[in-house]
Amino acid sequence: MKFLELKTWKDEHHSVWKEIVSRFGQSDYDDETKRLKHMATLKKEWEAVKYKRDRAEAYPSTADQLDDLYHNGIDGWKKTIKAVKDKYAKG
Repeated sequence: MKFLELKTWKDEHHSVWKEIVSRFGQSDYDDETKRLKHMATLKKEWEAVKYKRDRAEAYPSTADQLDDLYHNGIDGWKKTIKAVKDKYAKG
């Protein structure tokens, strides 16, 4: 799991450690000042894509989307998807 996909932010989550180490190296993670700075940067990035997490939860299941397509056609399906995209617009 990537840190951007975390549903709730947790400083101690292994994906946060993994992201810091892969981007900046283990020595930056071991240095508390640098680690806190990098965590703040990662949290800011995570918060910037909140709309993606919200959309993912709000979209109907694949089965419901297929049912929508069958009963309402592509235009009906597009309205369903557009409603979610409008509700959780990009920042």
